[in-house]
Amino acid sequence: MNPRVAVYRKTTFNAAHKLYCKDWSVEQNKEVFGLCANENYHGHNYHLHVKVTGEINPQTGYVINLEELKTIVQREVHDRFDHRNLNLDCPEFKDLNPTGENIVVVIYNLIRPKLDAKYDLQVRLFETERNYFEYPV
Repeated sequence: MNPRVAVYRKTTFNAAHKLYCKDWSVEQNKEVFGLCANENYHGHNYHLHVKVTGEINPQTGYVINLEELKTIVQREVHDRFDHRNLNLDCPEFKDLNPTGENIVVVIYNLIRPKLDAKYDLQVRLFETERNYFEYPV
């Protein structure tokens, strides 16, 4: 068995969103989500860390070709979400509240099918310097 190593790809994207439940009143949404329920939305400079773990290929010395991982993350995340309003522009959040928790799971589910099953995948999404989300745990 070859050594298992974790390989990381970092990227950023900027997106706006509003947290709310459409079945709730404006007052209830503000009570639960605070400023994040701002009627005119708000934005974040998201930082994403994608962790791929696998065995080192004895021929290439790679776990995964970083150019391949870069392309997947660019296409599935950056191109899809950067400078978008998650609520209005992204079908992934048509019926899903774009909380950090939901965004990180959506990103995982976009990347996972693009990777060979031999790899383990973990996604960490920083919404602010102090708040981040990780899936799976």
